[in-house]
Amino acid sequence: MNSIGEACTDLKKQYDDCFNSWFSDHFLKGRTNDSMCAPMFKVYQDCVKKAIKAHNLDLDDVRKDLLGTPQEKKPPHKP
Repeated sequence: MNSIGEACTDLKKQYDDCFNSWFSDHFLKGRTNDSMCAPMFKVYQDCVKKAIKAHNLDLDDVRKDLLGTPQEKKPPHKP
């Protein structure tokens, strides 16, 4: 799956590869220190945040907890 920003797709793949390696080679063997991919995740996260801004997406709308509320079934507000 590609990232939200085209410029972030390679960074996502690098992070996914690191995470999958950590998960199978470390986590499943009881070593839970997840810091080996943290620098890659930070770079990817920064790229995604820039892409979100470039797409004019509002993260506050994404973070809203709507499940179980009357707003859950309403269509999203269009600016």
